[in-house]
Amino acid sequence: MGSFNDPEFQHEISQTGFEFGRQAAIGEVDDDGKPKRTGTVWTAGAHIITAVVGAGVLSLAWSVAQLGWIFGISIVLIFAAITLYTANLLADCYRSPDPVTGKRNYTYMEAVQNILGGGMYVACGWVQNISLTGFVIGYTVTTSTSMVAIRKSNCFHKRGHEAGCKFSNNPYMIALGILEIFLSQIPNFHELSWLSILAAVMSFGYAGIGIGLSITRIISGQGGRTSITGVEVGVAVSQAEKIWRVCTALGNIALACSYAQISIDIQDTLKSSPPENKVMKKANMIGISTMTIFFLMCGCLGYAAFGNDTRGNMLTGFGFYEPFWLVDLGNVMIVVHLVGAYQVLAQPVFRVVELWASMRLIWRTIFVVMVTVLAMAMPFFNEMLALLGAIGFWPLGVYFPVEMYIAQKKIGKRTIRWFGLQILNFVCLIVSLAAGCGAIQGMNKALHTTKPFQFKE
Repeated sequence: MGSFNDPEFQHEISQTGFEFGRQAAIGEVDDDGKPKRTGTVWTAGAHIITAVVGAGVLSLAWSVAQLGWIFGISIVLIFAAITLYTANLLADCYRSPDPVTGKRNYTYMEAVQNILGGGMYVACGWVQNISLTGFVIGYTVTTSTSMVAIRKSNCFHKRGHEAGCKFSNNPYMIALGILEIFLSQIPNFHELSWLSILAAVMSFGYAGIGIGLSITRIISGQGGRTSITGVEVGVAVSQAEKIWRVCTALGNIALACSYAQISIDIQDTLKSSPPENKVMKKANMIGISTMTIFFLMCGCLGYAAFGNDTRGNMLTGFGFYEPFWLVDLGNVMIVVHLVGAYQVLAQPVFRVVELWASMRLIWRTIFVVMVTVLAMAMPFFNEMLALLGAIGFWPLGVYFPVEMYIAQKKIGKRTIRWFGLQILNFVCLIVSLAAGCGAIQGMNKALHTTKPFQFKE
């Protein structure tokens, strides 16, 4: 492009300005100069549902088994209520300083920077990137577990359910790592429009298969023994083990409910009239209500089907052996979903280094290799999910939304509302710490019985 004094450059600028003015005159752009947004309450609600229905739902039956009927259902409802409340706080932070007429914040991180300042922005960045890296490790573990489950399903079908079908996850993790190295070099792969559609179809597909198989088992009279308090102390676990499992279950449920990191991105798709924050609050209600019903179905039907012996993952724990092809299909759907989701979540981490250095191929390869090695060292599904829930739930789902809301609304310290928000903050911090402790204890126990890099399922 030429200098500013170049007549051709000036003509280009004038033409651009004319085109912008023409588009603005006929209503083709929004107040920030970007193409007019067309999202509605229903499209935003659909985005939310797609975001929360993921591989984490497959652990909900195990979580309810640890908590029992009363606490299991209650905890799902409580987490859903907290998620709805903080998501609505976040909806008022899309524009600042005024939630209706203020300047748009296009991402979660941008909202933190503009409302809370640079120090909080740096802290949030660290938490977000650690959380996203953890998610990618978790996806690697879950994908390889599903690949092994397909092989085991076929083995059990051919050799009988009592056959010793155990296989290492490592070859599948390595194969996934190699695939992700190639995918990470494709420009804008994470922005392909069909990727989110495919993810939605796959996630509802495998969750639906899990629900359908659970219903079939219950109807056939093969349901497991359940109890009000869940897994019984002295029968299946010790008192200490029960406490650690409950903590892990809290982390699993917290992870399943969380979508704070993409909430503002979803809101940025909405039309500006009626006000985005009001529409987003309605979308939050639609999305979280649907999520809660779906989660209760997965958790309660899975627990009713297997009772206190419920496995950590409904489709890979082999509570279901037949029809083997349907179990295989569910696991194929998990693999397809997570291969693409890996790239979506890894992009912000890739950009952190690429902002300072032009070393795309080397950095992305190193990152994928590092993730693969860590996943091979700690391939523990439930504990990994709980740790991810612990890392992300309180800071990203509660603390930053609450602090941004307090700053935006200028809520005075030591007022009743301020105390209420801080109590919510504190309680959720304790829950996250408990979930983290449970996850770390579970990993430590597993590492004492299984050598790193030698785990077989």
